Amino acid sequence: MHAANTTVAEKTNYKILTLNHISMVGLQRLPIERYEILTECERPDAIMLRSLDIHHMHIPDSVKAIARAGAGVNNIPVEALTARGIPVFSAPGANANAVKELVLAGLLLAARNICHAWRYVMELDCEGQEMDTAVENGKKQFAGFELPGRTLGVVGLGAVGVEVANAALNLGMKVIGHDPQVTVERAWQLSSGVEQATSLDDLFSRCDFVTLHVPLVEDTRGLVNAQRLKLMHADGAVLNFARGGIVDDDAIIAALDSGHISAYVCDFPNARINNHPRVTALPHLGASTAEAEENCAVMVVEHLKDYLENGNIHRSVNFPNVVMRRNGGSRLAISNANVPNVIGQVTTALAEADLNIADLLNKSRGDIAYTLIDIDGQLLDKTVQRVREIDGVLTVRVI
Repeated sequence: MHAANTTVAEKTNYKILTLNHISMVGLQRLPIERYEILTECERPDAIMLRSLDIHHMHIPDSVKAIARAGAGVNNIPVEALTARGIPVFSAPGANANAVKELVLAGLLLAARNICHAWRYVMELDCEGQEMDTAVENGKKQFAGFELPGRTLGVVGLGAVGVEVANAALNLGMKVIGHDPQVTVERAWQLSSGVEQATSLDDLFSRCDFVTLHVPLVEDTRGLVNAQRLKLMHADGAVLNFARGGIVDDDAIIAALDSGHISAYVCDFPNARINNHPRVTALPHLGASTAEAEENCAVMVVEHLKDYLENGNIHRSVNFPNVVMRRNGGSRLAISNANVPNVIGQVTTALAEADLNIADLLNKSRGDIAYTLIDIDGQLLDKTVQRVREIDGVLTVRVI
């Protein structure tokens, strides 16, 4: 503990614990004179990871932020971290092109029966004229159809969904989208040729293909169920490059067995679906390109760096976006429960310490609020401690 009459400021050198391989293209953006990148560390300032599940991991109180070099955060205990005032960063959109390309490949796999035809040829044990005859006789069972004129339903119009929708239009498909929470940014990016479905049931009833681009949360678990599959056009196909639990496996198998839908292409294998002849399951390849890994690493490194050095928050999954230009002097970064009068008590504490506020920005998101305050003069430890003791305050940083 500092003496009551001393100034206090956070250290300017940071230890970053990496739990998965993170692209060096991103890590190189952390200056070596200020950042130490470690694969083992008892008290890191931040944690970077990709797909490792850390729900049961002990996260030390030294951790100021968690950054995932990817889009989804199902492997991170976001709710518990929010309660501790710890922002979680991700990289939405950084892998969008990689996923889009795999979805387009999935459309072709389903429409042209490519994997099943390839498997047929791999199992042929003959040569010469016998091979030629087997190929000609066998190809009839793999006849498919072309994409132009077919209807694709896109559930979720975030970064990936928008790219998929626009690309499908360019392939000559009719595209219907549904996302009641689409952002203004994504709406501007979406082609005007994409039609709007009034509901999920409306979308399923109008489509030959349905592709999913929503996170796995309680409201989306089992979103593709028996009732909605029955609404689809006969011989339709479902593509899932979002999360496995969004599709009810029993329902999809029943629809395939009945012949109502012709194919299920997904990125999430499991014992229930792997051996079904109409399922093409890939080993979670959606973002598995060198370019996507680099893009994700660069995005989260830049966001993490700005948070540690300036307190700014970009694209956090659990905190509001709060970005404020530095105005000299000390910066106070405060996370707190989103309840009345917390900031009023903070500003009172600063006023009673004869500190002038040069700038202040406060925003909230759900149950959490975050504030940046630039102050003329030096903060004393006793003033910071008084702020920490305010009921509802979760974290206080002096930058």
